[in-house]
Amino acid sequence: MNDIVHVAVAVIVNDADEVCISLRHEHAHQGGLWEFPGGKVESDETVEQALSREIKEELGLDILHSRPLIRIKHDYGDKSVCLHVQKITGFRGRAVGLEGQDVKWVPIDNLTEFDFPEANQAIIKSLSLPHQYLITGTFEDPDDFSMRLENALNRGIKLVQLRLKSRVGLKNRIDDSDTDIQSENDGSRFYRIIDQASALCASHHARLMLNLSMESQRLLGVTDISDIDIAFNGVHLDSRTLMSIESVIALKQQAKLVSASCHNAEELKTAEKLGLDFVVLSPVKQTSSHPQAQALGWEQFEKLSDLVSLPVYALGGLSTGDLEEAWSRGAQGVASISGFWPPRQ
Repeated sequence: MNDIVHVAVAVIVNDADEVCISLRHEHAHQGGLWEFPGGKVESDETVEQALSREIKEELGLDILHSRPLIRIKHDYGDKSVCLHVQKITGFRGRAVGLEGQDVKWVPIDNLTEFDFPEANQAIIKSLSLPHQYLITGTFEDPDDFSMRLENALNRGIKLVQLRLKSRVGLKNRIDDSDTDIQSENDGSRFYRIIDQASALCASHHARLMLNLSMESQRLLGVTDISDIDIAFNGVHLDSRTLMSIESVIALKQQAKLVSASCHNAEELKTAEKLGLDFVVLSPVKQTSSHPQAQALGWEQFEKLSDLVSLPVYALGGLSTGDLEEAWSRGAQGVASISGFWPPRQ
């Protein structure tokens, strides 16, 4: 097996939300492709030190502020690399190709129009995702749901998982309780909630992921999620569904994003093999909603997330106060119900 080459990679983002990319020389490994600038981490350097040196040499920029974005391990066949990717949010100077390379500033949404090395695709995906992922919690009725979601969106949430499971509890609260379905009006309630979520997310430029059980789909009168005539951006799979499907090609035709809940290495590897866009790994900490679940802890979370080259959100007893720790452990960011779902006012 080839020795792994550790590479520090800079995703430099300016005030216009543009990213600096450069063209690899034809004679270089993966020559002729665009890349995020950076270089090899020497044995006596930290990732941050290597990045500061490389970016000064390549572009003439001084790095002022950065944070971890994603770690990616990739085997090209002739070369194995581990990319330590940092998001640069503060820098001084004007980017110039000091090694004769072409340099461009490209809007994040336009990065898919350029040819990058295969290992860089996960970086592009990570860049397109926010660092907070809201999973909707309990609510009293559709009006209460709408109020809570709008409050969360007003606080800056840009990615929402609408989690509608198969039971409607007391006071019409939709949750994971074992209360039997109360009435034949549940389907119209579900439809109204999805419609409200779609409209609110669209008005706040947020993306909506649907997590619907088979029972929820039955109540909506559909046999497939694609039959729902309401706009949404993605589909989130629970771990049981993830491990039971053979392909997500059909889902990809219905939604721009496909994600899943994972709890162990096997589920993570399955998600990567299926080509999912991102995953949620839980529980990091003990939670009151799932007291029987063994908490991973940050050390185990880091080990597991390093097994795959796709964005991984940390979930389980977390909030915005855990973001720095999550980033340092290789997470895309934090997913949360209680931390992001506003209480009833």
